Amino acid sequence: MSSSKNNKKAYLTVVGNAATPESFEPSAEIKKLWNAIYKNFQKEFGQAVYRSWLKPMTLQAYYHNTLEISVPTRFMKDWIQQNYAPRILEMCQEKNTDIKRLEVVVVQNAIVEEAQDEETASIPEQVKANANALAEEVALSSPLDPRFKFENFVIGQSNALAHAAALRVAESDSMPFNPLFIYGGVGLGKTHLMHAISWAYREKHPEKTVMYLSAEKFMFQFVKALRSQEIVAFKELFRSVDVLMIDDVQFISGKESTQEEFFHTFNALIDLNKQIIITADRAPTDLQGIDERLRSRLSWGLVADIQPSSYELRLGILRAKREMLGCDIPESVLEFLALKVTSNIRELEGALNRIAAHADVTREPVTLETTQNVLQDLLRSHDRKITIDEIQRRVSEHYNLKLSDMHSPRRSRNVARPRQVAMYMAKQLTSRSLPEIGRKFGGRDHTTVMHAVRKIEELIDKDPAIAQDCDVLRRALTG
Repeated sequence: MSSSKNNKKAYLTVVGNAATPESFEPSAEIKKLWNAIYKNFQKEFGQAVYRSWLKPMTLQAYYHNTLEISVPTRFMKDWIQQNYAPRILEMCQEKNTDIKRLEVVVVQNAIVEEAQDEETASIPEQVKANANALAEEVALSSPLDPRFKFENFVIGQSNALAHAAALRVAESDSMPFNPLFIYGGVGLGKTHLMHAISWAYREKHPEKTVMYLSAEKFMFQFVKALRSQEIVAFKELFRSVDVLMIDDVQFISGKESTQEEFFHTFNALIDLNKQIIITADRAPTDLQGIDERLRSRLSWGLVADIQPSSYELRLGILRAKREMLGCDIPESVLEFLALKVTSNIRELEGALNRIAAHADVTREPVTLETTQNVLQDLLRSHDRKITIDEIQRRVSEHYNLKLSDMHSPRRSRNVARPRQVAMYMAKQLTSRSLPEIGRKFGGRDHTTVMHAVRKIEELIDKDPAIAQDCDVLRRALTG
């Protein structure tokens, strides 16, 4: 930069409240302070935030204890004021307590000072384009939970494959598999892995666009674009991302128009060699109400499942959560919770949060007794529920039969009698109706189940062997 430009600025367009007469020109001390703070932005806020938002910032003026900083777009101004300005002001005040305010203004096509590094000596058009693109990304993408990162994910046998696949996608410079499809029940960690991938990928590739949203939000944006006749802009936006992450894709089940658009978006991104990551509550082949060709596409890459958690995994998660909360919770309480709350990890963590909150409010130590009192509603809902499948398996093992005999049309006595015992147990130990029980036994009529129940009730009174078999099976099933 020539010496004639060293100590002056040329402003072509000023937007907002910018006011920079020569008397407000920053002193050499203020310029030095700003340059020192500016160099710490990457360390303080991270590479992604720096490149997207803070890099174009320029020192413009200093007046009445106010530091005035310019940015090239109004959107950037609003976003910086809302998210980063308080911390930047704190950083300034740490070096100079006279600074009381930080003012962000919009200066378009500004020539910035040579005091900043050469990389920021001008504001290229690409910065503005990136800012506009990022504005749309921020508006559409769902917010990320800072707790959901790879370092906070507890790995067990049930989720090891899904975790390894997610980590590989996040850290790889290429695409090891595309798409990555993760499926599993509610509260098992699918969303945690999606957030973790997004955090890691954005840090490793800050220059790339990552869009994470639910299938429901994708559908909403598609319908909105249709109604406002902006479907071309919608298509361009979703086809311009580098990584598309769709959570709970089963929610577009039965939505033919949304599925059609998603199908074309999927194909376009694959053709452009862009990464796609999807989650659902079941495998692609088991998704009901989803078009066959879309289900086929979803199976192209790697399909990784997350199984229900084991006792060891649940205990490990509780231990990690205890450390995060910094609470004094006995190991016996964690073991009790890991044994009792088995449905999903979300409820398990919620139970520990309730115990910790109760202890904090009452100032009482956490014990097994207080845990049972605080969580009595949750524990009641998690009382072990016996299923017809489990009954059939137990009865088959007891009588040394094949499980398929429970559903077969065979009527020989050595098969029919155990089948009747299983039907009797299903009526006694589950809340299923007679027609529901019949369907589980090879589609039999409810009258067949009724006859089986009456027959076993009679035999229990007359035949000690049958009575003993039923007693043994009941105790085995009820634990």
